[in-house]
Amino acid sequence: MVLESVFNPFTAAKRPWELLLAGIIYGTAALFLSIWIFEEYASLVMVFFAVMACLPLFYKTLKAEEAKDLIINSESKLLKEHGKAIMLLVLLFLGLTIAFSFWYVALPVETSNSVFKIQTQTIASLNQQVTGSIAKFNLLNRIFLNNIKVLIFCILFSFIYGSGAIFILTWNASVIGAAAGNFIRTHLAQYAGAIGFAKVSSYFYASSLSVLRYSLHGVPEILAYFVAGLAGGILSVAIIKKDFGTKRFERILLDSSDLILIAVFILFVAALLEVFITPIFF
Repeated sequence: MVLESVFNPFTAAKRPWELLLAGIIYGTAALFLSIWIFEEYASLVMVFFAVMACLPLFYKTLKAEEAKDLIINSESKLLKEHGKAIMLLVLLFLGLTIAFSFWYVALPVETSNSVFKIQTQTIASLNQQVTGSIAKFNLLNRIFLNNIKVLIFCILFSFIYGSGAIFILTWNASVIGAAAGNFIRTHLAQYAGAIGFAKVSSYFYASSLSVLRYSLHGVPEILAYFVAGLAGGILSVAIIKKDFGTKRFERILLDSSDLILIAVFILFVAALLEVFITPIFF
């Protein structure tokens, strides 16, 4: 595969920005291929194409992190090494989100509405849930439990399918991209009468607001999902390699448990940010 040979976790460790670029390229290619081949079902096909592009990279990362479990004895050092891999995957996710957000705004309204049809329906459903919540702590409970459900899916998908969590993460990238794109488009409409540099400045103002609004709690959430997906994937790789029942597997199980606990904590912090901090600014 051409893209697999260009981007891999071993070279990206020295040049992390490459994975941000990879995410932008993967997302852009997936979007236009889905429009070209399966326009009517582009909302989902776009996600599957992006997942196909990301799978080799994600699986190589899982294998590399599982190998570290057998080499590094110190749990603190091991978690630090996992942190490097997770940040690379977060950059990949951000690249996908940037691509989806950009094309949501850049494409004609009818085309973007068609391509992001299911994502838009998902956003509308989430907004209804938030609007229906009165008490802050009830909203916090609902958001946290919903995020925990996604976390469990990430673990199960990674455990059962190896790199399965990448589907959930790519889907989330497309939803956040559509939400950010819609936020940018809505704010640009307020400056419809502006021309020249004023219009350009309005665009960057709307873009920055969009990034801040969704990254404030969105980045920690995605970070938690990657941590959970890595935990499930490491377990999956260990079982495939028939490490089950050995002392090495006990070490891997301990490492995965630590990763899951860290993911739950990050999700709780993200829920607090979404309920109590984001509304202050937006």
